[in-house]
Amino acid sequence: MIQTVIKRDGRIVGYNEEKIKAAIRKAMLQTPAGEDEGLIQRIADRIGARGAEQMSVEGIQDMVEVELMKSARKEVARCYIGYRQKRSVARKAKTRDIFLEIINAKNNDITRENANMNADSPAGMMMKFASETTKPFVDDYLLSDEARDAVRDNYLHIHDKDYYPTKSLTCVQHPLDKILENGWRAGHGESRPAKRIETASVIACISMETAQNEMHGGQAIPAFDFYLAPFVRRSFIEEVKKIEQFDGQDHSRLYEARFDDYVAKDLDGLDGEQRVLQHAINQTVARVHQSMEAFIHNMNTIHSRGGNQVVFSSINYGTDTSAEGRCIIRELLESTYEGVGNGATAIFPIQIWKKKRGVSYLPGDPNYDLYCLACKVTARRFFPNFVNLDASYNVDKDWKADDPKRYIHEVATMGCRTRVFENRYGERTSIGRGNISFSTINIVRLAIECMDIADEQERIATFFKKLDHILDVTARQLHDRFNFQKTAMAKQFPLVMSVLWNGSEKLKPNETIESVINQGTLGIGFIGLAECLIALTGKHHGESEKSQQLGLRIVTRMRDKVLEYCEQYQHNYSVLATPAEGLSGKFTRRDRKDYGELPGITDKIYYTNSNHVPVYYHCSPKHKAEVEAPYHNLTRGGHIFYVEIDGDATHNPQAIADVVDLMDKYDIGYCSVNHNRNRCMDCGYEDATDGLEECPVCHGHNIDRLQRITGYLVGTTDRWNSGKLAELRDRVVHK
Repeated sequence: MIQTVIKRDGRIVGYNEEKIKAAIRKAMLQTPAGEDEGLIQRIADRIGARGAEQMSVEGIQDMVEVELMKSARKEVARCYIGYRQKRSVARKAKTRDIFLEIINAKNNDITRENANMNADSPAGMMMKFASETTKPFVDDYLLSDEARDAVRDNYLHIHDKDYYPTKSLTCVQHPLDKILENGWRAGHGESRPAKRIETASVIACISMETAQNEMHGGQAIPAFDFYLAPFVRRSFIEEVKKIEQFDGQDHSRLYEARFDDYVAKDLDGLDGEQRVLQHAINQTVARVHQSMEAFIHNMNTIHSRGGNQVVFSSINYGTDTSAEGRCIIRELLESTYEGVGNGATAIFPIQIWKKKRGVSYLPGDPNYDLYCLACKVTARRFFPNFVNLDASYNVDKDWKADDPKRYIHEVATMGCRTRVFENRYGERTSIGRGNISFSTINIVRLAIECMDIADEQERIATFFKKLDHILDVTARQLHDRFNFQKTAMAKQFPLVMSVLWNGSEKLKPNETIESVINQGTLGIGFIGLAECLIALTGKHHGESEKSQQLGLRIVTRMRDKVLEYCEQYQHNYSVLATPAEGLSGKFTRRDRKDYGELPGITDKIYYTNSNHVPVYYHCSPKHKAEVEAPYHNLTRGGHIFYVEIDGDATHNPQAIADVVDLMDKYDIGYCSVNHNRNRCMDCGYEDATDGLEECPVCHGHNIDRLQRITGYLVGTTDRWNSGKLAELRDRVVHK
C-alpha cells in the first residue's frame, strides 16, 4: 500500500489519491463518453493498494496508464498518455522559442529583465540560457502545488527563481572589518590582512565581487567610513616614516598625533614638525583620494556572474566623525563628483548617506560640511541616496555617540531598497545579515476580481479574504524555499559562509548552513497599491484620503499577518515595498489579457512601484511625502521615497537638501532624487536638457542618458524592458 511519494525534487510527501483521481477525470472529460466516477475510484483503489509503500511520481503515473489500458476506456488512456507527452513537448517548444530570441539578441522583456546585465554578450547569453531553462524545472520539481498555481494564475512572483536550485541567498551587508583585519580564504585564493589604504580599498572590491558570485542579489558595506578609517592612519604613519628615512630624524611622536581633519595645505611658511606633519597629511590625502578613485573605478569595471554584469553594490557612510573617517568620506565624495574615466557618472556602487541628527545633518553637526558636500554630489551624480537614522523605526536604544563601534547599531540599506535590521535570532543590526529570499504578491489582480461586487463593504471584505489567502500561500512558499536553502553546505559559499554571514565562522565546510541563515529575512512584497485602490474605490491614495486610509489598512494587514508568520514559522518575515523592474510589466500583461484595459488599472503596461503615488500624477514633493511616508514604518523589509526635480540640479544642491528635510519631517526611512542628466560621449559635455539629441558643443549624437530605473542607475535605457520604459515616459516633475 502506498504511504509516501517521492516528488521530482526529492521531497517525500504523503500519498494523496485525490491527485490521481483528478488526473484521470481530466483525461475522461476529453473523451465523448465523459467521466466515470466508479471507474475512477476503482483505479485509484487498485493503485493505492498494489503500489509499493513509497513510490515516485513517475512510477504512480505509469501505474495509472497500465490500469487505464486494462479497462474498457482505452481512449482515456490515450488521452492521459498524450497529455503527459504534450506537457513535455510544450516545455521544449517554449524553450526553443526563448533560445532563438536570446541567440538573435532580440530586444525584449526576456533579454531586458535586468537592466544591469548585458544579455547580448556571450556570458550574458549563457546566463539567460541557464535562467530560462531553470525556471520550468523549479515550477515542475521544487514548488508546492499551491505555490505553482499561484504563480501560474498571476497572483505571485517568486524573485530570482532561476537561482532557486542553487540554494543561494539574496544579499548580505559585509562585515568588512573582519576581512581587512584578518584576511580570508575563499575557494582557491586567499587574502592577507590589509596594511594600507590602497590595499583596503581593493579588498573591499574583491570582497563584494567574490560574494556576488555566491549569491543572487546585491552586496553592501554597512559602514564604509568606519571600516576604512584605520587604514588612513596607518598610511599617514607610513608617510611620516618616509620622512624619517629622508631626513634621518625621529618623528615617532607624530604617529599618533591628534588633529581635527586631514586637509591638504600648502607647505609655505611651515617648518620643523609642523611642516613634517602637514606634508604627511598631504601625501595621505592624495593616497586616500586615489584609493577612492580606484574603488569607484573597480566597482564599475569588475564583472561578476560569468563576466556579464558589474557587481550590484552599495556602500553606507556618513557618521564617522573621526579625522580619518571624514577623510574617507570627503575623498569618496570628491572622487564621485569628478566622475570615472573621462568624467562619466559612476553607476555603482549605490552610495547611501547616513543622515543622523547631531552627527551628519544639521548646522553644527561634526559632519554637516560633508553632508552639504553630499547634497552637491547628488545634485550632479544622483548619488548618494539618503537613509534616515532618525526615523522612529530606525533608532536603536544601544546607539551611543561616544561608542567607537556605534555603526553596529545603525541601520544600513542596500540595492534598490532592501532593509535588514530587526532580528528575532540575534543582535538588532544590519551587519553580517541580509535577505534570504522574497516573493511579491499581485494585489491588483485580487482587487480586479472584486470589482463586480456592488456593495463597497462587501467588496473590500472579499478583497481582504483573498489577500489573507495569498499571504498564507506566500508565507508557506518562502518557508519551503528556506527549508531547501538551509540544506546547502557551508563549502558551497566559501566567503559568505566562512566570514560574512553572522555565525558562519563556526561552520565546518561540510556542515549545512541551517544554524545561521535564520538571522536573515524572508520578504513578502507587493506592487501596484495605486491600481489596487482604483479597482476598489475608483481613486488612488494620492488623490483621495479615503483611498489612502484603505491603502494603509491593506499594508497594515500585510504587516500584521507577517508578524503572525514570524511566530508560526519562526523566521524573520518582513513586508517589502517591492522595487518592480522586470516585474512592473509582467503582472500587467497577464491581467490585461484576462480582463482587458481597465481605466486607471490595466490601461498602462506597468503597475506602479509598490506603495508609490503613480508617476504620472502631478503633485508637490510635500504631498507625495505625506502620502507615502506612513508606509515606510509598515514595510520594514525595504522602501524608498523618490522625488523628480526639474532642470539642471548641478548648481542647486539645496533642492536635494529640501528633499532630505522632507524625510526628516515625515519619518521617511530612505530617499533619493531623480533628475535629468545627459552626457556627450564624444566630448564630455553635460547638461539636463530633456530629450537632447545633439551635443551643442561638438554636434555629436552619441548622447548618454542617465536614469534611475528603481533604486540604481542605468547609463543607457537600451537595456530597459518595455514596462519600465513606459513608466519612464510617464514620469512627471514634482513641484
